[in-house]
Amino acid sequence: MVDFTAEKQRASGWFRQLRNEIVSAFEALEDSHASGPLTNAPVGRFEVTETRRASDDGSDAGGGLMSVMRGGRVFEKVGVNVSEVYGQLGEAAQRSMAARGVPGMADDPSFWASGISLVAHMQNPHCPAVHMNTRMFWTPHAWWFGGGSDLNPCIEYDADTAHFHHTQQAHLDPHGVDIYPALKAWADEYFYIPHRKRARGVGGIFMDDRNSGDWQADFALTQDIGRAFLPAFVPLIEKRRVQDWSDADKDAQLVHRGLYAEYNLVYDRGTKFGLATGHDANAVLMSLPPMAKWV
Repeated sequence: MVDFTAEKQRASGWFRQLRNEIVSAFEALEDSHASGPLTNAPVGRFEVTETRRASDDGSDAGGGLMSVMRGGRVFEKVGVNVSEVYGQLGEAAQRSMAARGVPGMADDPSFWASGISLVAHMQNPHCPAVHMNTRMFWTPHAWWFGGGSDLNPCIEYDADTAHFHHTQQAHLDPHGVDIYPALKAWADEYFYIPHRKRARGVGGIFMDDRNSGDWQADFALTQDIGRAFLPAFVPLIEKRRVQDWSDADKDAQLVHRGLYAEYNLVYDRGTKFGLATGHDANAVLMSLPPMAKWV
């Protein structure tokens, strides 16, 4: 049996630290928005709610923090969640894990998982929506990391896409020059909407089931996926938030959000896992946009 108590504490502590840095950076964007549209709107602030995971027998099963900002000057809705949950996987989740090659599920379905998950939907259609998460999963027989981030503009700018990808590559190249191309290709495959025959955005990086056998190296890679996020995303918002938009721009944003909602409800692994394991439904579904449109 692999215990990993210290490693689990380090990972969950890191996810909380990253959450604090992102929340501070996003509130700073609200504070500094002094020119362009919506400068007279209320300054957005995160509302923080503790979440708990429901267990069948009523025992402690962990939880987390759900931090959501709505109706700010820059962010229309953004959620930054952290969680640390544990207990016994149900039969459906056991089958899913076994199908992914996790050993020992029939003998001992105990699990522990911790991570940070973020989705931001912006007021200005010129500002791209974005998703980011990093996580660690443990069972008595295995452990792994996962995570990534991807950019979801409704109005695409080649320079913004290039900056987002370049920043991620700069953070990942120290772990091996083969890492970024592999995770970029994985994101292109994962963040694809089969029934629409298109990607949901302009890509990013993605990994899952990461276990090279070296926990320290895999944790360091996961941390740098998280560290890349703010420098990849914030400069784009600082540049685009001052641009005026038209009714047609806003309409394009709402239609694009429909794609995002479809993907998260139909295909996203994290949504399926969170609902299947009894985590707070509001926290799991905080990724959905406040408004969307279908043509």
